[in-house]
Amino acid sequence: MQYDVILPAAGSGKRMAAGHNKLFLELRNKPILIHTLEVFQQDEACRGIWLAVKPDEKAYIQTLLEKYHITKVKAMPNGGEERQHSVVACVKQIEDGQIVLVHDAARPFITIPIIHELVEAAEKKGAAIAGVKAKDTMKVVENGKIKGTVDRSSLWMIQTPQAFDFTLLKKAEQQAETDNFLGTDEAMLVERLGQSVYIVESSYENVKITTKEDLIFGDAILSQRIGG
Repeated sequence: MQYDVILPAAGSGKRMAAGHNKLFLELRNKPILIHTLEVFQQDEACRGIWLAVKPDEKAYIQTLLEKYHITKVKAMPNGGEERQHSVVACVKQIEDGQIVLVHDAARPFITIPIIHELVEAAEKKGAAIAGVKAKDTMKVVENGKIKGTVDRSSLWMIQTPQAFDFTLLKKAEQQAETDNFLGTDEAMLVERLGQSVYIVESSYENVKITTKEDLIFGDAILSQRIGG
């Protein structure tokens, strides 16, 4: 089944301290944003990419799209101050969506097989998100003091893509807007409607490039995948 994907790309990347949008930083001489876009460009099931951007970065991003032959971007609406606002801006421009993914533009290592698992799960169940099992011991801490240890067997670290039936996602976004509610991710908004959200096991390589250390991890992942 075909899908559309929303990429919020209007963040400031303060934790990277790069002085500009971290998505323009390069891994192996190519911007992080392009690495991410190429995954969906190469996937025949991807119908279109909806990229929420800062107005003053739109022209530069357009030059990148042309340079790297990214042809599936359907629109670049203005992103908002929060991720949720950027997603809404894209949702409002999608006319005949069926399955829609929301993916962090700074996660360039997602693979097409995982994407297809998410699309299939969302088609059958309405909502599915990528995640990996927690590996570390989890503690509950209050005021610097450990209050207890959490059984990690039921804990997952959530990633993106997050995949949804388009009508369901649109309804969740509209309800959040009506309630003036700001969620941490789209799954949280869908959960507020009483809708079950299912997990698809992803890969620990599907890291989000957030800090300078992540650039080192990213280079190592690319070295393993493409050699050199």
